[in-house]
Amino acid sequence: MKLLRVGEPGAETPIVRDQDGTTFALSGLTDDIDGAFLASGGIDRVRAALAAGSLPAVDPAGLRIGAPVARPGKVVCIGLNYRDHAEETGAAVPERPVVFLKDPSTVVGPFDPVLIPRGSTKTDWEVELAVVIGREARYLEDPGAARACIAGYAISNDVSEREFQIEYSAQWDLGKSCETFNPLGPWLVTPDEVRDPQSLGLRLTVNGESRQDGSTKNMVFDVAYLVWYLSRYMVLRPGDVINTGTPAGVALGLPGTPYLREGDTVELTIDGLGTQRQTFRNA
Repeated sequence: MKLLRVGEPGAETPIVRDQDGTTFALSGLTDDIDGAFLASGGIDRVRAALAAGSLPAVDPAGLRIGAPVARPGKVVCIGLNYRDHAEETGAAVPERPVVFLKDPSTVVGPFDPVLIPRGSTKTDWEVELAVVIGREARYLEDPGAARACIAGYAISNDVSEREFQIEYSAQWDLGKSCETFNPLGPWLVTPDEVRDPQSLGLRLTVNGESRQDGSTKNMVFDVAYLVWYLSRYMVLRPGDVINTGTPAGVALGLPGTPYLREGDTVELTIDGLGTQRQTFRNA
């Protein structure tokens, strides 16, 4: 099952796409796909309504696709979580997850334009598997308890300004939290359609040229471990998003590769999670 939101920013309508590709309106079940919807068993209600045939069909063709989750409470990011990415940037493979937070207001739709910040010379790309929390995770007993807390998965572009991130501060936030720096979607795909989140291919192109081609099997810390680990230090609440890291192929790790400029187009794909595409323009 794939959940998505369509319409203009701030006025999106929630819909669901079944395994046959037919889309149905969720307006009778919820006003939005957000933390409250997920916490109250909304996904189970949608599944029951689909089985009962009680949802009206809708055609979203031509409508803007928004981020599949509205107003995430927080976006938690994991740095250097692929061995090849750590190696390309000259960093040691971490012994514990590298954790930082990204301003949740950076989350935009998967096809929305991304703004290159004023003064930027090193705006970079990162294709990532995003995990959306569906049930509170607090001091989980072990990684095996994590699956019950996951509402689903999506594609995330953890856009980064490397000069702001690395040269301007000891923290990474400046280079990670610029406006529009987290396109998310197009869908929130429920776990039953992602049987093994550790066997997904991730790919990214810039202006049609391949830059990243990796697999989640190469994560240093897998999805279940990350949810468990984070729950020991913060409460993960429904609607929160975890960006789980990126494989090799970012501009930072490819000497001579140009960073993003106005007019560049980036396309991201993850197996089973669809495709997103953004054109970059100056702020």
